[in-house]
Amino acid sequence: MILRVDAPSQAHVRRFGRSQKWVHRATAALMGICVVTAACLYVPQFAELVGRRELVVRVHEWAGLALPVPILAGLASRAFRADLGFLNRFGPHDRVWLRAALHRDKRRSSRPAGKFNAGQKVYASWIAGATLVMLGTGLLMWFTHLTPIQWRTSATFVHDWLALTIGIVLAGHIGMALGDPEARRGLRTGSVSREWADREHPLWRP
Repeated sequence: MILRVDAPSQAHVRRFGRSQKWVHRATAALMGICVVTAACLYVPQFAELVGRRELVVRVHEWAGLALPVPILAGLASRAFRADLGFLNRFGPHDRVWLRAALHRDKRRSSRPAGKFNAGQKVYASWIAGATLVMLGTGLLMWFTHLTPIQWRTSATFVHDWLALTIGIVLAGHIGMALGDPEARRGLRTGSVSREWADREHPLWRP
């Protein structure tokens, strides 16, 4: 008699664990609060609709202070630290991906990627740096008695214009996410289809 053992299904692969999903959701929620409250502070039409400027300012300040907390908490997870390592490591294939993106070459063969493509790595590095700058300039604006007026004026200028840039970049990030349902599914459930992984991230070996 021949015993047949069914192999586990390979239709889906694990992309993210609980820690990565929690960090992404918490960071996205805090960033969303910062963007919405900033719009209410700087756009007169929104300010009139919401009112209670003092409360909006306090919510904006505390959400900004809390923004690094999910990432710092995520460092306790080995899987999250491994993903940070992937995001922080650029290889020759990433230069190929960026060159293809700049030349608008949409062929899959011209855009090799590991677990994260070069565009995701650049975005992660940029938004991390921008968040630290926003935190620093925000603190200078908050504690006005600690610095001279020239510093506060410069901090306000940088904070306001970088906030606008972050809003534009986030809109592009959300737009790209809306165009890739499988990537959103990976962040929502932690799993993606094997076919998508092989097509979009051919160098990734889960």
